[in-house]
Amino acid sequence: MNTGALATFLGTSPGVFIGLTVILVGGGAMMTGRAVASNWKPAWHVVAACVGLALAARFLTYALFQGELLNLGGTLVQFLVLTAMGLGAWRMAKVTKLVGQYPWRYRRTSPFAYEELSSR
Repeated sequence: MNTGALATFLGTSPGVFIGLTVILVGGGAMMTGRAVASNWKPAWHVVAACVGLALAARFLTYALFQGELLNLGGTLVQFLVLTAMGLGAWRMAKVTKLVGQYPWRYRRTSPFAYEELSSR
C-alpha cells in the first residue's frame, strides 16, 4: 500500500496519524489503562474509554490537520491502535499490582504474565 492510499484510508497523512494518534492520544490511552488497572476494574472499562479517545483523536485530526472527520476506516484504525495500547498498559499494571500486593502467591514471568506459586 503506497502512502497516498494509506492517507486516503486513514483520512490523514501517516505522519499525522503516528504523531497524534500513537504518540499523543496513545499516551492517554496507556495512562487510562494503568488507572483502570490500579483500581482493579475490568478490561472493558479501558475499551469503553478508548471509544471516546478515538473520537477525540478523529476530531483533533480534522480540526488541526484538515483530515476527514467522517472517515470510518481511519476512526476504526485509531480505535484499534488506542485499545491495543490501553489494554497492554492495563495488563502490565495489573500484573505489577498483583505480584506486588501478593508476593507470596504470584511470581512475574513476563511483563504481561504471572504464575501462581505452588503451595507447599
